[in-house]
Amino acid sequence: MGDSQPTIYDVAQRAGVSTATVSRAINSLSSVRPSTRDKVMRAMEELEFVPNAVARGLASGKHWILGLVFMHAPFDGNVLAVEEASLLYTDIVIRGAESQAAKMGYSLLLSGVREYDDSGLVHLLSLTGTVDGMIVLDRVLSEEDAADLGRRIPLVLLAGTGSSDAAMSIRVDNEQAMRSLVEHLVNVHQVTRVGFVSGLDDSPDSVARALTFKAAAEQLGATLLDVDNLKGDWTSGGGESAMRARMALEDPLPEVFACANDQTAVGVIFALKSAGIRVPEDIKVTGFDDITLTRYFNPPLTTIRQSGSRLGEVAVDVLLATLDGDEDVQRNVVLPTELIVRGSCGCVTASDALPDLFEVVPRHGEAN
Repeated sequence: MGDSQPTIYDVAQRAGVSTATVSRAINSLSSVRPSTRDKVMRAMEELEFVPNAVARGLASGKHWILGLVFMHAPFDGNVLAVEEASLLYTDIVIRGAESQAAKMGYSLLLSGVREYDDSGLVHLLSLTGTVDGMIVLDRVLSEEDAADLGRRIPLVLLAGTGSSDAAMSIRVDNEQAMRSLVEHLVNVHQVTRVGFVSGLDDSPDSVARALTFKAAAEQLGATLLDVDNLKGDWTSGGGESAMRARMALEDPLPEVFACANDQTAVGVIFALKSAGIRVPEDIKVTGFDDITLTRYFNPPLTTIRQSGSRLGEVAVDVLLATLDGDEDVQRNVVLPTELIVRGSCGCVTASDALPDLFEVVPRHGEAN
């Protein structure tokens, strides 16, 4: 071919297909059979053909950019709280979405807004001319604003209620997760009095977990008193503060505190141990998410495993299926969860021999 750059016509000739088929294969449209797309991709590789992103956009009317909007951590002067917020489960979701978008030839445009900021919708609307579709995380938009945005651009809500007609929703099965946890606590450990530490009040995930936990506990004969229904904010600092405030009351503690997420559980355990209360001997604690760090605590944390990266991947898949005109796209996807039993609920596991990350370990040569 000399020094000239290969064209889409060269790719079509090599693959034995039309130029229109090559274009559809490059654009990852569902109308191209996998075997045909493989032939096109193989021809592109042999010819070292690199599609021009600008030309692709002009031909298809696409920008090849997906927007992902998340909530900024509030800054109240507490630097540690802001640093911890950067480790929230949201980061794992973002990584999953970015990886899947890249596989499909899209870039991911990240944008942060303040929680339910009045200017948030205006900001998101300004992005509609820049991105092909948008993924919006928890507490970024009210249901009304989400409906308005969803009528203008393909929209996926993460951790929504699943009731939106204007947007697609991807969430985890909070209800089954909490029922399985309560059944384990009541049937295996015979607890009769339970407590719960929530995330933020207006988070759909937190609300679903709290309501299901209480309903399942009462159905199985356990009691959740109002004094044991604590308010956290998804962070370990919020969990610690909620537990310290609860311990300051004269009412006896319940047998277990289930937490809306793992980071809250970390703060709860820290507060309890600081007060000389042993986990799980004196009180049991559980979490939700199964973030990596909590399996290394002593005791390791009993929790609900969900895949944040999978949440991000599925959000991208659903959004792209919509952009490709798939009429059978599922608008309300509920992903499964799994109960992970470890030592913090009183079960004996092999990890119980790990060092306690909440206790000060003497340096080598120092006396205990």
